[in-house]
Amino acid sequence: MTVSMHAASVPVFKQMLGGLADVLAKAEAHAAQRKIDPAALLQSRLFPDMFPLVRQVQIACDFAKSVPARLAGEDVPAYDDTEQTFAELQARIAKTLAFIDGLDAARFDGSEQREIVLRPGTPKERTIHGQAYLLNYGLPQFFFHVATAYGLLRHAGVEIGKKDYMGAY
Repeated sequence: MTVSMHAASVPVFKQMLGGLADVLAKAEAHAAQRKIDPAALLQSRLFPDMFPLVRQVQIACDFAKSVPARLAGEDVPAYDDTEQTFAELQARIAKTLAFIDGLDAARFDGSEQREIVLRPGTPKERTIHGQAYLLNYGLPQFFFHVATAYGLLRHAGVEIGKKDYMGAY
């Protein structure tokens, strides 16, 4: 049985972004219940050289929109990375979900062999075929940032578990 590139990407991004949105909602409620400044959670990090929670969510959304867009041969929408609140992060997730929901599944046909150019025009430019881009680069990067966001919140005492991380499937 063959799995389409659309089926291997868009539903996965949607499921995990839904879980991330739910985890962020629980974090916001946790902060309110315990009278914690939301910025303490939003700017939390496990080590000083890591990105804070806000940036982890932004990057997760970036992969969730850029990977399917490139596979579908579409332009990747640019976001400003100005989010500083839970509501703004929820809006970014919603905007990302709306974008990937709007991609035509037929545009993914043949993307297994489509050449994807990463960081064009820079010293880090790299060309990779669509299937390797999705399976060996895009999904692992996305999962890393979603899992890191989850880990930051769990470390801060937010009562979440694997079911929350996984989202609805």
